[in-house]
Amino acid sequence: MHKRTLLHALAGLAAVALAPPVMAQTGTAVEVWKDPDCGCCKDWVAHLQASGFSVKVNDTGNDDARARLGIPAALGSCHTAQVGGYAIEGHVPARDIRRLLKEKPEAIGLAVPGMPVGSPGMDSPLYGGRKDAYQVLMVLADGNTRIFNAYAASPSSPSKKENS
Repeated sequence: MHKRTLLHALAGLAAVALAPPVMAQTGTAVEVWKDPDCGCCKDWVAHLQASGFSVKVNDTGNDDARARLGIPAALGSCHTAQVGGYAIEGHVPARDIRRLLKEKPEAIGLAVPGMPVGSPGMDSPLYGGRKDAYQVLMVLADGNTRIFNAYAASPSSPSKKENS
């Protein structure tokens, strides 16, 4: 009897140890501030949700959130977010947000200035598969940036053809 109880206890501990973390089950929380009528913002939110994030959307306050979180106005885009103590500005891919949260660098956050075609949220069929080159910038505490990741243009993008 004692051996059986011990085996059940060990089996229970193994199940808990092997279970996925609660964060993966519930999704990492992201809060977004955007314009209520912006379609690409809605598409970016859908990209985050499809990537496992739990997203709270505020349909106002983008400029205020950007300023409050310390993102320089020159790096602005159509939406601002906060996740894990970091600011996220613009069409930052979910994989870069996950990398940021894993590496935990000393930084304000990440930014994709403007609205590059082909970035998450700017990749609808409306653009015919076009993907422009863009960079994900890490915003440092002093407001300077460094390249966190870079995405190449697709061969069919006009900017790529013009340079041929």
